[in-house]
Amino acid sequence: MSAEPLQSLLATLDLAPAGIVGGQDVFTGTSQPEPLGRVFGGQVMAQALVAAQRTIVGDRPVHSLHGYFLRPGDLAVPITFTVDRIHDGRSFATRRTQASQDGVPIFSMIASFQTPDEGLDHQVAMPEGLPEPDDVPSDAELLGAVDHPIAQAWATDRAFDMRHVPSPVYFSVEGEHVEHQAVWLRATGSLPDDPDLHRASLLYASDYSLLEPIYRRHGVPLVTPGLKAASLDHAMWWHRPARVDEWLLYVQESPTAVGGRGLSLGRIYDRSGTLVASVAQEGMVRVPRR
Repeated sequence: MSAEPLQSLLATLDLAPAGIVGGQDVFTGTSQPEPLGRVFGGQVMAQALVAAQRTIVGDRPVHSLHGYFLRPGDLAVPITFTVDRIHDGRSFATRRTQASQDGVPIFSMIASFQTPDEGLDHQVAMPEGLPEPDDVPSDAELLGAVDHPIAQAWATDRAFDMRHVPSPVYFSVEGEHVEHQAVWLRATGSLPDDPDLHRASLLYASDYSLLEPIYRRHGVPLVTPGLKAASLDHAMWWHRPARVDEWLLYVQESPTAVGGRGLSLGRIYDRSGTLVASVAQEGMVRVPRR
């Protein structure tokens, strides 16, 4: 696969410092092209995290983040990120980042950072019996054969190789209509040895497919006419180090959908079975009456 989408992602995450204004650290960034015409939520989240990371002194990696998507972003307008240094304690630091375009907020988040520490250690085991990534066709292969601009963009312009288990829900929902699925994912090329960059890139990728278990449960493919969906919020917890340029298994489930909203939960494992992150997201999901 081409390394160009990955280089585009890395360039997008390389924010430009714009000084300190009103006691807040300010950064600016641009957006990657998107076939749907609006800023990808994973992108603005990852950029907001990078902005917060730039204000942390010493070895304090992010361990949790909670964000809200406020408005769709305009691809043609630069994004301004303002960071409030809310708290710097002996072990933990807290940052609030707001992303705005033309002075109007589009995303807001709070992230917490912690100095590495020792403590109790356990995890939920990775599911057994799932096929390995080499045994699953890539989404790029499946979408590349479809003569449609969105399918072609998703096949060639994404910075991550994604492989659905049992299959994607782009055009149809195959098999039993269940509320869970798994996705193997890996960056399309090597990333620098910067743990903060890998954490931000994992946040970026975590937004790709998390609402899909909702569609799968109800047999609703993404091409359903009149389907409207949008992420409302996103939370992520980083448990253990991981590289996004090595295969990761993203296990996803939706415990509930009601009131035009659906909730999805995710667990991300490395190939050895180590739980590296947990994710939660609620989205607006409106399906036309049949």
